Amino acid sequence: MKITFLGHSAFSIETASGHKMLIDPFLTGNPVANLSADQVEADYIFLTHGHDDHVGDTVEIAKRNDAMVVAPFELATWLSWKGVRTHPLATGGGANFDFGRVELTLAHHGSGFIEEEKQQITYLGPAAGLLLQIEGKSLYHAGDTSLFSDMKLINGDLPIDLAMLPIGDNFTMGPDAAQTAAQWVGARAVIPMHYNTFPPIQQDPYDFATKLQAKNIQVYVLEPGSGLSL
Repeated sequence: MKITFLGHSAFSIETASGHKMLIDPFLTGNPVANLSADQVEADYIFLTHGHDDHVGDTVEIAKRNDAMVVAPFELATWLSWKGVRTHPLATGGGANFDFGRVELTLAHHGSGFIEEEKQQITYLGPAAGLLLQIEGKSLYHAGDTSLFSDMKLINGDLPIDLAMLPIGDNFTMGPDAAQTAAQWVGARAVIPMHYNTFPPIQQDPYDFATKLQAKNIQVYVLEPGSGLSL
């Protein structure tokens, strides 16, 4: 499969069997994205929580592609009211699909849709991480989260082939905590995410990579639009 970083916390996954998936497709309004929403195709969209920099262009992409959106229950319900096909999950639960399996893990963060003009926030349930089993590989997208000790239990005794971890600090764990997270989840490789999109989350991903690779964990620092094959 090919995994492409789209900027911020957004990724695309294309399997050998031709399935096309997106994670947290925030493209419109994303200053580091190099694709527009109308250039993206998807069969499935996976969402970690309801903040706009993660839901992003989900509705437009899902409707245009008739994609299934897999998301935490409250967020999935809210999106279904907008005419999107959804499959709701809750933390600790999972479901099998034709490409593999999706489970929601814990994540310590907020989740809500903010309407600035109305000064109103619509609560959209708990935030989550994603554990994906695709083509014999285990992928972990942590979503927005702090470090928490139950990361040691994310995948049981099995290694995580690739972990996508936030390093931006301020709203999520920073680089040092993300190094610990990579070790706790048993990651063989890591892609740093959720950094340098906006001023409060400026970080040096190469410094993070150097320190983590010294602990024998491979790190891929990807520019938006670049990817790797697993």
